[in-house]
Amino acid sequence: MENKKEMRTWLDDLKLDHPLVIAGPCSAETEEQVLKIAHDLKDTDVNFFRAGIWKPRTRPGMFEGVGALGLKWLQKVKAETGMKITTEVANATHVKLALEHDVDMLWIGARSTVSPFIMQEIADALEGTDKPVLVKNPVNPDLALWLGGIERIYASGVKNIGAIHRGFSTYEKTKYRNNPEWQLAIEFQNKYPDIPLINDPSHITGKRDMIFDVSQTALDLNFDGLMIETHFDPDNAWSDAAQQVTPKALVQIMKDLKIRKETDLEADYNKSLDNLRAQIDVVDNQIIELLGKRMKAADGIGALKKSKNVAVLQSKRWNEILGKMVLEGEQKGLSEEFILKMFKAIHQESINHQEKIING
Repeated sequence: MENKKEMRTWLDDLKLDHPLVIAGPCSAETEEQVLKIAHDLKDTDVNFFRAGIWKPRTRPGMFEGVGALGLKWLQKVKAETGMKITTEVANATHVKLALEHDVDMLWIGARSTVSPFIMQEIADALEGTDKPVLVKNPVNPDLALWLGGIERIYASGVKNIGAIHRGFSTYEKTKYRNNPEWQLAIEFQNKYPDIPLINDPSHITGKRDMIFDVSQTALDLNFDGLMIETHFDPDNAWSDAAQQVTPKALVQIMKDLKIRKETDLEADYNKSLDNLRAQIDVVDNQIIELLGKRMKAADGIGALKKSKNVAVLQSKRWNEILGKMVLEGEQKGLSEEFILKMFKAIHQESINHQEKIING
């Protein structure tokens, strides 16, 4: 699959003066709920109304969606509001039913993307459709797997494609529900700059109060749009209550987001500069998180040394680390002076942590 300008034709044809916005409830619960949210989003910057019809759930007994009945509710949304509609499909039967109900856009979820067998089944069912098909990143941070799923859809004759970045599962607890791994999304853009890339801050954050910040980061990194879960009564939603925002809150988020002005005389320069700065911000945050983890390990060492009455400073170990880091730094184009300054500062902070515990 080669990168082609035509890959973004479906998005360009919408002639939007703002990023693409896909919004609606995590799950379609009742016809009344779906229509109320849709009418609240009518006449806003929302371009596609989303609602989950079939919901993949890890454990049995949880709400798994209303099923095909919800497709009729989506049809009513289109008829009453004029908004385009979209939903997730996870197998060939879902695809068939969605196409029969004239759903305008389909997306494939992270749990489906992770399986080449499921992706091929869906690709076969989608063969030749002219509707846009978006592929979410797989649950695990594997760029090849994500691209492989998109390639299967493309190979089936679907030319209107896109990708959704919804973050990646991690065993470690972080402030995110799904770690964004921004660098992987940036690599995706570098390989296929013309495949529209949509950010899903709802699933990345898992918390409504973080959605704005993640959305802004995505726009700073040249994402083409956002998918944000929206409910008129988020706290009582039947699924993913904590990450949904009200329609009013969504409108405010869209107003507050800063979007680059394409009319600037130096638009290309500013766009490139902002993108590179956003990449630096992402890496800086990763550095802080890693340093925090390193100091937690140092705390553990401090507690262990205290229990055995061992001195904090171990010169032999420190010199070995420093020599190794200087060599590895040189391979990355980093000067010896910089490496020495940085690791001496890190080492001193580590000693401070250990001494605090030993003398505590």
